[in-house]
Formats: sequence, C-alpha cells, structure tokens
Amino acid sequence: MNDVSSYVPGPPPAWVENFAKFGLIAKGVVYCLVGVVAFMAAFELGGKSTESAGKSGIFKTIQDMPGGNVLLGLVAIGLLCYTLWRFTQAIKDTAHKGSDAKGMGQRLRFMFSGLVYGALAFLAARMVIGNSGGGSGDSRETLAAKLLEQPFGQWLVGILALGTIASGLYQIYYGYSGKYKKHVQSGGLKHEVEEQMIRAGKIGYVARGVVWLVIGYLFGRAALSARAKEAGGSSDAFQFLESGSYGSYILAAVALGLIFYGVFMFMRAKYKPIY
Repeated sequence: MNDVSSYVPGPPPAWVENFAKFGLIAKGVVYCLVGVVAFMAAFELGGKSTESAGKSGIFKTIQDMPGGNVLLGLVAIGLLCYTLWRFTQAIKDTAHKGSDAKGMGQRLRFMFSGLVYGALAFLAARMVIGNSGGGSGDSRETLAAKLLEQPFGQWLVGILALGTIASGLYQIYYGYSGKYKKHVQSGGLKHEVEEQMIRAGKIGYVARGVVWLVIGYLFGRAALSARAKEAGGSSDAFQFLESGSYGSYILAAVALGLIFYGVFMFMRAKYKPIY
C-alpha cells in the first residue's frame, strides 16, 4: 500500500518554469532600476527625483534608453509571465500549499501578487503603445477616491491601509527571521551562492517591507482625512522617507535594499528551483 506521506511532488511543467524565470528576471530589472533611481534621487544625482523612482517613472527611464520601446515591451512581457505564474500557483497549486486555511491563505497571496504585477504589465504595455495612463501614485489615489465614494468608504480605505501595513510587516518579518532560507537551502546550491542569496534576500525583503509600511501609512491618512490625495504609491513613499530627519540617508539605505531585492530575483531565476 502506497504511503501518501512519502509522496514527493514532481517538478512543474517546463512552460511554468520558463514563465517564472522570465518573470523573475523582469521583476529584478524593475526593482534594481527603482533602487538605482531612488538612490540618485536621495542625493539629487543626475536630476532624478522621487517621482522618477515610481513604477511609471522607471518604465519611462527604460523607454528613454536606446531601443527603449523594445526593452519596455520585453519587461511588459516578463511581468505578464510573472503574473501568469502566480495565477498558476494560486489556481493549480503548483507550489503544493494545499487547501487548508494556511494553504489557501498562501494561494490568495499568490493571486494578489499576480494582480499587482498584472497591473504593472498593463501599465508598461500602455506606455509601449503610447498611452502612459498616469503614474503609480495616481493609480493608488484613484483607487482611494473610488473607495471613498462607496458606503463606509473611509472604513474600506482604512481596511486597505491595514492590509498594506500588515503586508509590509510580514515582508520585514519574512526577511529578518530568515523564513525564506528554507527555499534557498532546498536548492542544493554551492555554499557561497547560498550565502549570497540569503544575504541579498534578507536586506531586500526588509527594504521592500519598509516601502509597503509607508504606503499603508499614506492610505491610513487618506482614510482618516477622507481625502484621496493623501494616498500614494512608491514614489510618494520615497518622498515621505526623504522628508524626515536624515531623510536622504534613510532613502538611500532603502534604495540599496531594493537593489539587493532585485539581485535576489535574478539569483532566484538562475539558481532556485521553480514550483
């Protein structure tokens, strides 16, 4: 009689792995560029501002490069691949999370991630065909405005703020506690590569969590004041970080962390098993 507990899931189909790797590379490119531009904005280098470090600003930076439309199109396709991979993980359970409460929670997280990067893929594609469609901060402002128009709108925006803050706290916890290490250490990597991935992942997840915390705080201000203009995206979060005491250094530290996160995405694409 077969022992179900000894079942070891096989690798996913090749197309899932290819989509995931291409998507992780595109995500890494975006985060590395966000980090570089945010670092430049922190010290006012090259005329860069925090607005330039938002997702639409980064896409514009790519578009202004030689062959920029082609490059941005590749990024859009990569982000779409990442989206489809996340949806596949959520619906087909290729990561084998199961159908219990904890597993469904993780699969919902995959779905949410797919929606976020699907929206970014859509924005990049619109810019390729000549319609920028507004900045990342504007999209969140629009979302806050739509929610505030609904019954109990301030409560809805408040719930979104709390959810974003919770996500930021989880990112920081995930990085600081080293919970992601089990996935890195299960890949049979060389010790040096494994150590580099662990170090880049820790710094990257914490920096990403800080940005999410600030975005959640901005949504919280929008909820309390019932003013959608208080909400914002990553560029607004960078501006908020820069505005405080030692703001330039704080922003620079977070920017370097985001570069590490981008590098971690590249290393995941190259070394980490895909599921």
